[in-house]
Amino acid sequence: MSEQTARMSSDERREQVLDAALVVFGEKGYAGGTTDEIARRAGISQAYVVRMFGSKEALYVEVSRRATELVAAAFRGALATLAPDAPAEVRERELGKAYADLIADRNVLLTLQHLFSQGHDPVLGPVARECFLSVYDVVRTEAGLTAQEASGFFARGMLINVLMSLQLPQHAAADSK
Repeated sequence: MSEQTARMSSDERREQVLDAALVVFGEKGYAGGTTDEIARRAGISQAYVVRMFGSKEALYVEVSRRATELVAAAFRGALATLAPDAPAEVRERELGKAYADLIADRNVLLTLQHLFSQGHDPVLGPVARECFLSVYDVVRTEAGLTAQEASGFFARGMLINVLMSLQLPQHAAADSK
C-alpha cells in the first residue's frame, strides 16, 4: 500500500474506490467487473472493498446512482446559467452540451448503458428505472420541458449514446477510407 493511500481518510478512500469502480464497471459491466480488479485499481485489498460496501452488487448500485447524479448535476449546472424564461430549444441545447461534456468521460456513459441493460434483473432493474426516472424528472420538472420535448431530447440522447459507444465520431473518417 502506498504512503498516499495509507494516509487517506475513510471518506477519501471510499471516493477512490467509487472512482475505480466507475472505470471497471464502465469497461466491463456488472458481470465482467470484479471487486478484485476494483481493489487493484484503487490500491487496496479486495476484502476492504467488500467490507466497505458489503457486496459487489451494493457497490454497483452506488456507482450507478453516482453516475446518474453526475448527469443530473451537469443538467442542473447548465440550467443555472440560463434565464428562467429561456426558450425550450435553448434549454435543450444547453442540456445537450452539458451531457456531451460529461460523457467525454466514457466511464459515466458506459456505466449507465450497462445499468440500463439490466432492466430485466430483479435487483438492478428497479435501480436502473429509478436512475433513469430521476434524470427524466430533472428534464421535465427542473428544465420545464413538455413530455413531447423531453421525449425528443432523450431520443436524441440515446442516439448520441449509441454513436459514442461505437466510437463512431473517432473512427468515421478512418473507416471511410
